[in-house]
Amino acid sequence: MKRRNFVFNMGLASLAYPLTSFSENSHSIELTESKVIIPKKLLAGETIAIVSPAGAIFETEPYQIAQESFKAMGLEVKFGKFTHSRYGHLAGTDEERAEELNEMFRDPNIKAIIALRGGSGSARILDKLDYKAIKNNPKIFVGYSDITALHLAIFKKTGLVTFHGPVAVSSWNSFSYEYFKKLLFDAEAITYSNPDSKGNALTQTSNRIRTINKGKSKGQLLGGNLSVLTSIMGTPYFPKDWQGKILYLEDIGEKIYAVDRMMSQLELGGVLKQISGFVFGKCNGCDPGGNGYGSLTMEEVIDHYIKPLNIPAYSGAMIGHIDDNVTIPNGIEAEIDANQGTIQLLKPAVK
Repeated sequence: MKRRNFVFNMGLASLAYPLTSFSENSHSIELTESKVIIPKKLLAGETIAIVSPAGAIFETEPYQIAQESFKAMGLEVKFGKFTHSRYGHLAGTDEERAEELNEMFRDPNIKAIIALRGGSGSARILDKLDYKAIKNNPKIFVGYSDITALHLAIFKKTGLVTFHGPVAVSSWNSFSYEYFKKLLFDAEAITYSNPDSKGNALTQTSNRIRTINKGKSKGQLLGGNLSVLTSIMGTPYFPKDWQGKILYLEDIGEKIYAVDRMMSQLELGGVLKQISGFVFGKCNGCDPGGNGYGSLTMEEVIDHYIKPLNIPAYSGAMIGHIDDNVTIPNGIEAEIDANQGTIQLLKPAVK
């Protein structure tokens, strides 16, 4: 998949909540939290771990840049012992990569864990993770793309809130860092919105949102990379309960027919009929392929599956394989406004 190449090249108990109904295709649902675990926030001077649960990086500079980026945030960095390992395109064997992640969750001196990069291979270690240790040692875990497999498995098995956001070798610009800091350092219940990109133009032409179905809706955020998410459907590591969830998705380099196939899988698997809201981020390089003869457009594919649901939905969010990539929590209640293209957290994602 081009998604993998892109990430490499970047080298870079239960509580029931009755919810208020809204006008304009809004939905009133019962949101049930089942033992959701909120990790502690980050403090300046604390030590974070950088691990490689998926693909390998073969140059030294990306490691240096990653360490310098987190140093600039006031954090100390500890690399996993297998971070520089290699097994084919993977950063070590499955056993090594799983052991590295398990050890960082067990280590009381590590306050957060960041994936070095995505690529592929995260699903190979799902059956080797120590979910009891993860549950007993909850901490911030961040990454995106192939790391989606780990987010879903950890949430399913432990209830721990994890974070779909930049990997260690991402471009840590002011936009991405601002959301990371407000969410994980300042413990803010932030609102996600697209940047004003008009510049000297009369209207915004980039980073636009597109309303699919109007309205507002509340629910737990859950999602990630579309192709990775669908690839673990039917396994013990895929969440079964999507009732009232707000599903968010992103991808890169997938042909439109493949996106259609994966959206069909979500529909036939019963996921789409359960959700209360839908947000699609970026799908860079998602084109028809070849000469495009007879292809549906991305809009037509998404609309085919989402419009009939009559739930608030929009696309164009700053989630995906982009430099301006927000950090978004899995398992936290939020409200989306499909008219404005915003996601408002209803409580902080860290404590």
